[in-house]
Amino acid sequence: MIGVIVACILILTLFVYFYKNAYKRPNNFPPGPPSLPIYGAYWIILATEFNNLSTAFRKIGYKYKTKLVGLYLGSFPTIVLNDSDLIKEMLNREEFDGRMDIIVGRLRAYWKKLGIFFTDSYFWYIQRRYSLRHFRDFGFGRRDQTLEAVLESEVKAMIDMRINGPMYPAENELVQGELIYLPHYFAVPFINGMLHVISRMTLPRSDYHILWEVARKSLGFQRSSDDVGRALTLTPWLKNIIPKWSGYHGLKTNNQYLVEFFSNIINKELESYDESYQRHFLDIYIKKMKEEFGQNMRSTYSVDQLILICIDYMFPAASAVETVLTLLVERLLLQPEIQDKIHEEIDRVVGNGRLPNLDDRKNMPYTEACLREMMRYESIVPLGVPHRAIVDTTIGGYHVPENTMVAANFTMLHMDKKIWGDPENFRPERFIVDDHLSVASDRSLPFGAGRRLCAGETYARQAMFQVFAAFMQAFRVSTAGGRPLQVPAQRLQGIITTIPEYWVRVTPRVI
Repeated sequence: MIGVIVACILILTLFVYFYKNAYKRPNNFPPGPPSLPIYGAYWIILATEFNNLSTAFRKIGYKYKTKLVGLYLGSFPTIVLNDSDLIKEMLNREEFDGRMDIIVGRLRAYWKKLGIFFTDSYFWYIQRRYSLRHFRDFGFGRRDQTLEAVLESEVKAMIDMRINGPMYPAENELVQGELIYLPHYFAVPFINGMLHVISRMTLPRSDYHILWEVARKSLGFQRSSDDVGRALTLTPWLKNIIPKWSGYHGLKTNNQYLVEFFSNIINKELESYDESYQRHFLDIYIKKMKEEFGQNMRSTYSVDQLILICIDYMFPAASAVETVLTLLVERLLLQPEIQDKIHEEIDRVVGNGRLPNLDDRKNMPYTEACLREMMRYESIVPLGVPHRAIVDTTIGGYHVPENTMVAANFTMLHMDKKIWGDPENFRPERFIVDDHLSVASDRSLPFGAGRRLCAGETYARQAMFQVFAAFMQAFRVSTAGGRPLQVPAQRLQGIITTIPEYWVRVTPRVI
């Protein structure tokens, strides 16, 4: 009897404890769901929409009648912004420029805080500014004839692989007769383009299999951070208990390949380094690193940091941009009339005597609008990379304590009827006014905004246009089985939104 009473008292005590903690919140914190043991409100988010966090936060915002959802993810106080104006405000305020110190960031950086994505404060500012300033010297973020020529050469090889068939064994994995395998068929121009910016080198076609593996590992890393992988962020000790199921194994093995890939490149450059002659960005960075080391300075420059810089700039090129084109090809299968309009524009502006180039971009508003509309329609990075409040502050009339995680629900911005009118429809014409691309009407933020704006936006936009326009000039796409596509593929939610790899039929065009 006494044992039963003790058990009841213990259960009641635990209930009171969990109940009090479930509704414990900072003063004037935005409304939101209660916290449950271990994962906080994450349980409720998964129950609301298991496979799509941005949709879950939208539904929770409606339930609590708030534009800002306040909750705890594990022990992290978190605010999710479901309002277009608040998202833009947050992105452009420096007090929200911080990053969370989470296991995903540490795992990829030798358990240190390195790179660009997951660092902040002085270290991030110095390293981002230095790398961007010198990347521009090699064509990153501006027009550069040499870089455009590299992309054109890689596009020609990509097209030739389909028209004349595979030249090397690995190409058979991506090209089989009239079929190509997406997304990795698109990968090489983007990756070799970034390699050219970083090191002035590109891998030849005989080594394309290495670049495809870079693309696979990059995409694998992104997908390892799905809903299960986020549990690893909240409870990092899972890596020691269930390394595969928690996503830790996938994150580690995919990241290790990328680390080794750039370590090999950088080590070769270190061996041949000559301080009197800066051949490329790697040489410039190495010189700066050696200068500060020689002066016994407390430096932010290191070989490890250089490796992570290369990975951070390569990640979007090896995963996100090829995903945009893959999603756009799927849309052409769902809405064939869009393909017809793209072909008409290419034939009228470029013809078939040469490849499209960036000079054609201003005269091909529909093709460019299709790329912009796809990035709006899908919100490739639906919640972005979460920010951190670096000081106590406020937003939307609510208190934001220092170190609160703040996430922008970009899906809400990109599907805001006040901005887009009919956001549920894929309609490239929304970006065109009087037969010209209207940049002013593009209020989407696929690359973010403010000081945390994606550093590769200009490169990504230019390269995507160059690759996609040439691809569409050369081919007409249809389903592998020949039947019309009725419904889109399942979306896979990780750091970015992707779809399962698929085969598509591409038929050479006769103009």
